Amino acid sequence: MQDLTLVMAQLDPLVGDIPGNTDRAIEAVREARIEHGADIVVLPELFLTGYPPEDLLLRPSMETRLRDARTRMAEKVVRDVLVIVGYPGRREGETWNLAGALYDGEWLGEYAKQALPNYEVFDEQRYFAVGSQPLVLDHKGMKLGVLICEDIWEAGPAQQAREAGAQVLVTLNASPFHQDKPSERLRLLEERAAAVERPIVYVNQIGGQDELVFDGGSACVDAQGELKVQAPHWAVGLMPVQFVEQQGRWVPQAGETEPEVEPEENLYCALVTGLRDYVNKSGFEGVVLGLSGGIDSALSLAIAVDALGPQRVQAVMMPYHYTADISRQDAAEQARMLGVHYEVMPIEPMVEAFMDTLAESFEGTRRDTTEENLQSRCRGVLLMAISNKKGLMVLTTGNKSEMAVGYATLYGDMVGGYNAIKDVYKTWVYRLARWRNTQSPAIPERVIERPPSAELAPDQQDSDSLPGYDVLDAILVRYIEGDMSAEAIIEAGFEREDVYQVVKLVDRCEYKRRQAPVGVRVTRRGFGRDRRYPIVNGWQPGE
Repeated sequence: MQDLTLVMAQLDPLVGDIPGNTDRAIEAVREARIEHGADIVVLPELFLTGYPPEDLLLRPSMETRLRDARTRMAEKVVRDVLVIVGYPGRREGETWNLAGALYDGEWLGEYAKQALPNYEVFDEQRYFAVGSQPLVLDHKGMKLGVLICEDIWEAGPAQQAREAGAQVLVTLNASPFHQDKPSERLRLLEERAAAVERPIVYVNQIGGQDELVFDGGSACVDAQGELKVQAPHWAVGLMPVQFVEQQGRWVPQAGETEPEVEPEENLYCALVTGLRDYVNKSGFEGVVLGLSGGIDSALSLAIAVDALGPQRVQAVMMPYHYTADISRQDAAEQARMLGVHYEVMPIEPMVEAFMDTLAESFEGTRRDTTEENLQSRCRGVLLMAISNKKGLMVLTTGNKSEMAVGYATLYGDMVGGYNAIKDVYKTWVYRLARWRNTQSPAIPERVIERPPSAELAPDQQDSDSLPGYDVLDAILVRYIEGDMSAEAIIEAGFEREDVYQVVKLVDRCEYKRRQAPVGVRVTRRGFGRDRRYPIVNGWQPGE
């Protein structure tokens, strides 16, 4: 009886850092050999460039840098280990999404990805040519069929690899997270493995890249689709899979698996991971945010502390006439609970100075949202000044419900570099806040229980101008992610007035969202690379 150890290298590359990613790959193979006795090591899709490299692929020096990286790997990777790693490459004047196989200093072959996704956040047909041929590697008696990410979502490439003699399929992935995605992947692996009657090893990337976040969860299923090994979500690491040859078949042995977690925990980890990697990979010292005493900034502060540590987070309360005493108290209490640097900067002198300057221009007009927005914009100026002086990135705190309907102020509370909760609906903000408090005290209970308010006018509440968040979010999910028409949403049981108010606000506020900071994408359709609507258009939201 023969056995082989395959190690899934679940790593976090930095896009564009080809030398650094190459070092990470070399070190991962060394560790896999020492710690697990690896015979085979599989790394994620496009690992040497990081994923997604986007228009870096068009740079003239890309191929030279990758050639140097592959040469270095051939020289430095430990011997007697088969390494399968992803990278882009040029052949016959075209660029391909490749998986290369390296053994004992020689590159044995390359597989070109066949299924190029061009939906949601994916834009691979812009860059890559379509592969057509299988790659089956014979290593120590095991015939390995190589696939790349989207190939496993279609039936053809796996069947082709089986017909070419593959006994085990390995797939290199850079599969971004959205809610429910981990369970979708496992269902897919179960179906695909059972269809081709072959074990599948699924190696996924980990970490954040701009608005995308990758959750890992690398896994191995047997030929019947039963989960045998799974790496943790949200953690870099090496996960071994032991294969034993039995009657001419390679059978993965049961190993470590991760227990199912609550959806709130998965989502919260995604936000922490996305923010941590954005700040660290961008080279910021830390973050600063406006802490209002409301639920959105409270959740954002908790995420920031969990991502970076309290010593790298500064919170600023910027009260005005309409700021409630309990908001001041709750903000101070949360800052104390989490141990962050906290300051209070009243904005009354700034607002009044602006109003004095504008008095002549505004003469004869009535007070409206203009004066409210001045408060928010004064706060934005203060936060950006702190950012410039201290090298701290401004963390904005608006949720997806607000961003959808434009309940935010340009150059005010939208000022900043990143938004951890940009793709989190308000109803989920409350769910996450309650879940976070089950782990340790992080958000004052009164913040969670109070009715939400921007506190830009006397006794103001969000419900004064918007439907209740349960109704608002239900409409938004159908309109934004389901692409349902206004009339179809009404037929689903919602009030006509509410539906048309919401969809008109969503359409009208596209210009605001284009100017908003990026943030972690956690739904099927975030406001970013996978929802590209024209700013100026004559579309009517009816049928």
